[in-house]
Amino acid sequence: MVDRRDFLKTASAAGISLGMAGSALAGRGAKLSGRVIGANDRINIGVIGVGGRGSGDAASFQRYGEKNNACQVVAVCDVYEKRKRQVAEKFNCQGYLDYREVLSRSDVDAVVIATPDHWHAKIALDAMDHGKDVYLEKPMCHTNEEIKQLVNTVKETKRVLQVGSQTTSGDQWWKARKAIADGMIGQMIMSQGSYHRNSTEGEWNWKIDPDAGPDGKGDNYIDWKTWLGPAPKRPWDADRFFRFRKYWDYSGGTATDLFYHVVAPLNICWGEAQFPGRVSGTGGNYVFKDEREVPDTFMLVADYPAGHSLVLSSSMANSHHIPGLIRGHEGTIVMVENGQFESRAEYITVIPELLRDSKTRERVPLKPEYQAKFGSEPIKIPVDQTDMMTAHIENFLTCIRTREKPHLDVETGARAQAVINLAVESYREGRVLFWDEKNWKASPKPVKA
Repeated sequence: MVDRRDFLKTASAAGISLGMAGSALAGRGAKLSGRVIGANDRINIGVIGVGGRGSGDAASFQRYGEKNNACQVVAVCDVYEKRKRQVAEKFNCQGYLDYREVLSRSDVDAVVIATPDHWHAKIALDAMDHGKDVYLEKPMCHTNEEIKQLVNTVKETKRVLQVGSQTTSGDQWWKARKAIADGMIGQMIMSQGSYHRNSTEGEWNWKIDPDAGPDGKGDNYIDWKTWLGPAPKRPWDADRFFRFRKYWDYSGGTATDLFYHVVAPLNICWGEAQFPGRVSGTGGNYVFKDEREVPDTFMLVADYPAGHSLVLSSSMANSHHIPGLIRGHEGTIVMVENGQFESRAEYITVIPELLRDSKTRERVPLKPEYQAKFGSEPIKIPVDQTDMMTAHIENFLTCIRTREKPHLDVETGARAQAVINLAVESYREGRVLFWDEKNWKASPKPVKA
């Protein structure tokens, strides 16, 4: 396993050589603790990466801060000059092209990282090394090695890291978790979910600014070399910059962009985050025949050592979801009837397994004790109607003050990331893969515990 410090040095050398005198990198090796934040202090936020998602996150944090006097955006960063300038002006704060300048500011308490996926881990590791707490947009990272680096660094630095899948702050997952713990479905067998979209252009074909690029002047300038960072070096390609989710170098497509919103909350429901055993990823580019490398239709099947399976389906060419549910031997929890895991639910439904009694011919629960405790009719469990994004931000900021684990902590995020990464690798390699938990990597053969 590569040492974390060596990993950071390698990623830095591959990504940037901007020669910042007295840069934040000078502090590498020290575990900075950050300032002590009082109950009435506002938490200062730096937002790194202010494209569509990052600018939205900045607005959400600022809106929450203005309402609760809890936080404020004090710095933003992007390699695209126009984005940096526009968002800095919007929040009346300083803008930077180099994220290390944000990390070097002693007044920044936490950072929101919303760059393309291949930069997530590098910036998060740097941020924690410099005493910053981290709101890290999903997916948590891009490679298996980065999963381990992030878990170790949170432990070493004792920073708060919240993965930015706001879905996990929805009440339905925690209600499902309790229902399973209470025995309402018996032995868990299988979880299922989906993420489907459809558009005439094909997913991720976002608008390209034709004048922007590394040779652009003023607002049109993009620091392409820095943007590539740890990814393979390539000549300027506007499609790769503006539509990065279509390419393996920077993204895992549907698996990392959308399945994370399904796998992460399911790990919460299961009662403890779990690493997969065997994983298969299948699908293909069936409709959108453009430059994309990632499939427009993708399926994931995973078996877990604890004795249950996960089945996920997706397509960017068909918008019909399947219900999100968890099947048990004695019952089923339907968590998302419309299948959209990011939607708010009024309730979750527990449906008992009913079998026909050989004598009375009536349909009754599998076990008499189940009927005595839960009955034989579907049970609707009410769910708090909380805005998930607001709840996720509130949880992150609260944990910065209390130093508790957030809803989507690094360990839960790691286990969600592992099954997704294995599915992507399985698809690309055309074979079933197994998770090697000891070495945190994919294996072509089953790994003994």
